[in-house]
Amino acid sequence: MHVIVCYDVPVDSRRTRLHKRLASFLKPVQRSVFEGALEPARLNPLLATVRRTIDPRQDDVRIYLLCKSCTASTLLLGIARPVEDKKGPVVV
Repeated sequence: MHVIVCYDVPVDSRRTRLHKRLASFLKPVQRSVFEGALEPARLNPLLATVRRTIDPRQDDVRIYLLCKSCTASTLLLGIARPVEDKKGPVVV
């Protein structure tokens, strides 16, 4: 599956910790956005990592799970480039 994680974390230390932890799952594509292919078995560990890291009273995290046809209809503008995984570029 293709996953996009976006977050708004107001506390610097927690935001940095979340960024580092998400990097073990997905590729950073913007300051607070990660994206990439994720094996279904890794989804629960990703969710557990996010839940352990954030403060649910202050932080906003959105995780979008995209199917193949949704990924294919994604529009990239400006300097945006497709995220590559081990199988090569993700077709968007």
